[in-house]
Amino acid sequence: MLALRPNCECCDKDLPADSREAMICTFECTFCADCASEMLGCTCPNCGGELVRRPVRPAAALARHPASTQRVLKAEGCKPQTALTA
Repeated sequence: MLALRPNCECCDKDLPADSREAMICTFECTFCADCASEMLGCTCPNCGGELVRRPVRPAAALARHPASTQRVLKAEGCKPQTALTA
């Protein structure tokens, strides 16, 4: 089950469990849509994986399985990703 982390690791924007702006990688690193697309090029700066929209857990399921309250924030912020050239 996804942890549904409550914030963007880059800018600390709140991303509640029902947010459609939350983007995650396969390790559940969590970023807002703005940081994911504009700064990170939809690539996780932690693992290099693809960032995709986090699914929204239905309200009834949230009551039984609440979202995480643990905030994760990169102390140094996120650095813009540079495009790799072949």
